[in-house]
Amino acid sequence: AVGYAGGHFENPTYEKVCAGETGHAEVVRIFYNTKKTDFEELMKIFWESHDPTQFNRQGNDIGTQYRSIILYDDKNIFSKLESSKTRYQQKLQVDSIGDIKTEIKPVKQFYLAEDYHQKYLYKNPNGYCGLKGTGISYS
Repeated sequence: AVGYAGGHFENPTYEKVCAGETGHAEVVRIFYNTKKTDFEELMKIFWESHDPTQFNRQGNDIGTQYRSIILYDDKNIFSKLESSKTRYQQKLQVDSIGDIKTEIKPVKQFYLAEDYHQKYLYKNPNGYCGLKGTGISYS
């Protein structure tokens, strides 16, 4: 599910998030079965699917809502998240790509985005998505 999190405003709307009034980032909420899905595979997808070295932006999309962020709800996973960030930073340093700007912090509240944002690219096959990776492999 897509939504908003990481800010200070209750029940944000897309318009308020885009106006920079909420402090929220546009996020994807993921539930997974640890017996069926490998944590490292999730991290590979996360790090390779966007550019974590950009500050408050992804491609042409600029603003705090486009910052790179990992919000977690299990404190036991924090060290694994930090380790994955360190691992990917080392890979980026080899090619002098830049420093990772990704925040890693506990989630306080997740707000589901409006219906028209759910499965956006499925509903809009030619829709815009500013996400592009660095081209550097996590593996």
